[in-house]
Amino acid sequence: MATVRLTIVGNQLEAETLCGLLRANGISCSYRSTDFAAGAAYGADSAVGPTEVLVEEADLGAARYVMTDVEPDD
Repeated sequence: MATVRLTIVGNQLEAETLCGLLRANGISCSYRSTDFAAGAAYGADSAVGPTEVLVEEADLGAARYVMTDVEPDD
C-alpha cells in the first residue's frame, strides 16, 4: 500500500512525538527529512530541519483526526 504525507513538522523529535501518538492510536507511520532538510543539515545533526510524517493512504483520515483532536485551540 502507498504511503502519503500527513504533515511536515519542524524536526525529527517532533516527528517521533507525532508518530508515537499515531502508533498509540493504532496508526503505523514513518518519517523522513524533506529535501530541504537534507541540504540544510549537511554536516550537522540529522535531527535538524523539516521532516515529513508519512502514513498509509488508507489511514490518512484517521491520522488527521488524531492530529486535530489533540491540537490546542488558539
